[in-house]
Amino acid sequence: MSAAAPLSRRAAAEFIGTAALVAVVVGSGIQATELSRDAGVQLLANSLATVFGLGVLIALLGPISGAHFNPVVTLAAWWTGRSAGDGPSPREVAAYLPAQTAGAVGGAVLANAMFAEPLVRFSTHDRSAGHLWLGEVVATAGLVLLVLGLGRTGQLRIGPAAVASYIGAAYWFTSSTSFANPAVTIGRAFTDTFAGIAPASVTPFIAAQLIGALLGLALVAVLFGRSAQVAPAAAAAPGEPELVATSH
Repeated sequence: MSAAAPLSRRAAAEFIGTAALVAVVVGSGIQATELSRDAGVQLLANSLATVFGLGVLIALLGPISGAHFNPVVTLAAWWTGRSAGDGPSPREVAAYLPAQTAGAVGGAVLANAMFAEPLVRFSTHDRSAGHLWLGEVVATAGLVLLVLGLGRTGQLRIGPAAVASYIGAAYWFTSSTSFANPAVTIGRAFTDTFAGIAPASVTPFIAAQLIGALLGLALVAVLFGRSAQVAPAAAAAPGEPELVATSH
């Protein structure tokens, strides 16, 4: 993690970044449904806004907190870095996870407010189906593999573009449209709009995401080995993200 910023500032970056991400996802979804009745156009608009917004947020906040914006990314970084001491500490994990979750809820409320929706209206969009849970497993496994793989192969500089591109693709190739993020999943339950998810669907989605994270960690071990150590070229240059990742 970045040694330059105090933990309070890094937690604030995770709160603000996750809030902004959810505001982008929810707000663009509302806008898309107001401008078009075509489901494909709505998803295209929603996915493009998310790709651009996510890339900007990672580039801006990565140097402060690593731009996780996602509990599974934080936990994966802690797990792989615990032996070498180059991942987040338990204290950092304890600060990041609630900041991400609170930020996600705040972002949904903000998007609702911007479009004159009720500030809090729990979603009625049921997403309870086995094929959707499988989509979440796949989406989250791919995200964890990408994020940790970028570090192992010394390609952190392309993190903002690579992660945003993956999320944009996963919108379309997964059945669930790739939430891949427990905090964002919780936040999206607070809006009964295009991007919402019914509260009853939240727990199975998060369970699928955790399974996907474990699968992603297994894939990292198979492809890159168990050690979190990377070549010197993989170290982040001053002012660059040490770890970038998230999902919508």
